[in-house]
Amino acid sequence: MRTKRTIHGRFKKIKTKSLFSGELIDRTHEVLTQTINVLGETFKAAAEPESANLCTAKSHLSGETINRFCHIHQSKKDLHNKQDMTRMLCRRVGYCIGRCMGADAVNAVNAVSYEADKMNGGKTKYHENFLKWLDNFQKKRHDCSLCTDRCKRRKTSPSIRADTDPDHYLRVVEKKRGRDYCQRMQGSYNPGFCCR
Repeated sequence: MRTKRTIHGRFKKIKTKSLFSGELIDRTHEVLTQTINVLGETFKAAAEPESANLCTAKSHLSGETINRFCHIHQSKKDLHNKQDMTRMLCRRVGYCIGRCMGADAVNAVNAVSYEADKMNGGKTKYHENFLKWLDNFQKKRHDCSLCTDRCKRRKTSPSIRADTDPDHYLRVVEKKRGRDYCQRMQGSYNPGFCCR
């Protein structure tokens, strides 16, 4: 499994810039240090014997031990372990760990792709394609981090916020060969800022 050190090394290798407060910054910018350290803690906890039982799980695809944030829940116990892991990690770092929504999204796509194929009478292969993606995602120990509201202004309508800066939301700016391609969205989110 990945470690805190490999996560730090991975961020240093990313060449793309990120948009933060209207400024393009690289992934090693000091403003992201806290976020990268928190992400690293989620990998560190998975490697520690005292927290490995909460932070790891067996993949239902490969049988390998994987980080619980990459896991598809198979039972009520899995769900409870995910919640207990989240609470433990949030207490450990003192605020948002930034990976819960990503794990929830992966589990949601698993369920929805299965149901969509079932409703289409087997004419589509959404779930099969998702499982191929998931197997790769788990084997490469990727991480999926999401945030529900990067603007931190939840009382304001999303359409009003999108009018002020459309890149606050994932949006299509170009179509190629009749298919939508997302090209733009806000770059960096630092969970520590909203919790200080």
